[in-house]
Amino acid sequence: MRRSRALLIPALLLLVSLVPLGATVKQIRVGYFPNITHAQALVGMATGAFQKELGPGVEIKTYLFNAGPSAMEALMAGQIDLTYVGPNPAITCFIRTEGDALRIIAGAASGGAGLVVRADLATKGPADLAGKRLASPQLGNTQDVALRHYLLTNGLKTQEFGGTVRVLPTANPDQLTLFLKKEIDGAWTVEPWVTRLIREAGGRLFLDERSLWPNGMFVTGHLVARRAFLAKEPAIVRAWLRAHVAVTLAINADAKWARRILNEEIRRYTGKALPEEVLGDAWARLDITYDPVCASLHRSAEDAFELGFLGKEKPDLAKIYDLSLLTKVLKEKGLAGVK
Repeated sequence: MRRSRALLIPALLLLVSLVPLGATVKQIRVGYFPNITHAQALVGMATGAFQKELGPGVEIKTYLFNAGPSAMEALMAGQIDLTYVGPNPAITCFIRTEGDALRIIAGAASGGAGLVVRADLATKGPADLAGKRLASPQLGNTQDVALRHYLLTNGLKTQEFGGTVRVLPTANPDQLTLFLKKEIDGAWTVEPWVTRLIREAGGRLFLDERSLWPNGMFVTGHLVARRAFLAKEPAIVRAWLRAHVAVTLAINADAKWARRILNEEIRRYTGKALPEEVLGDAWARLDITYDPVCASLHRSAEDAFELGFLGKEKPDLAKIYDLSLLTKVLKEKGLAGVK
C-alpha cells in the first residue's frame, strides 16, 4: 500500500504542473448522440484527440442526447456550447431565435438515410406508395421532411391533405417493432435503422436518399456552435475544429479502426453494440465529412417551408453558417476549402 501511494504522488504532481498555478481552467460543454452519424464526437472523445488539441487549460464536459430538439433546447438555454446535430433541428432553432442562438461551423456526416419497405409488398415505384402507412422518426425532423416532400413531388398526398398515404411519426426502435408486426408498410429513416429494418425485419431498400442529391451528398449531421460562445472563445472553437478535421481524416483513412472504436462507444453508452454486419452495411451508405454540404441544407429548408413547417414567411438562412474558422483550419492543414 505504501508503494502504491508513493507512485501516485508524482503522478498527481505531474497533473498539477500541466496547468500553471493561478491559471483559470476554461470549459467547453459539448453535446452529441451515441450513434454512427456522430462518429467524430465518439471516436475523438474515446481517443483523447479533442483534449490533446485543447490542452490542459480547457476542460471538456459532455452531454448525451437522443434527439435533435432536446439538444437545441439545451443550446438555447446556454447549457451547452457545441453540439453535433441534424440539419432540421438546427434550422428550426435558428429561425426561432431569429438567428441569435447558433452558427453551423462544420459538417459531420452525409448520406445514410432512405426509405425501407416491407419485402412482401409489391412496391416498385412511387405510385405504389398510395394507400401505404409510412413511418418517419419525428414530425418535422429531417427524414420526415424528406419523406413528405418525396411524396408531394411524386403526386401523392398524405391523409391530412385529402390523400391516401398515412405518415406516422414514430421513434426508430418502435418502427422496427411495427415493421415486424406488419403494422406499417415502410419507414424513411436514418442509419443504422435503415440497415436494421432490412436485416432484422425483412425490409427492402426502396430508395437510397443519396440518389436524390447531386453527387449523392446531403447533410445528415453537422457541428453547431452557440453564437455567444463562438464570439467569446474563438480559439477554443478553432482548436476543437482542428481535432474534428483530424479525426475525420483518421476515420476515413482507417475505417476498420474507426468502426471498432465507434462500436465500443455505442456499447458503452447504450449497453449494446451493433452487430458487425449491421455496422458494415450502414457505414457503406454514409460519408463522414467535415464538409457541411451547405446547398443541401438550404434545399431541405425550402422543402420544409413548402410543407408548412417553417412558418408563413420563407426563412432567411443567410447567416446560419460561419465557416471562417473551419476555412482557417483547412488552410493550416493544406486541405481544400469547402463551399
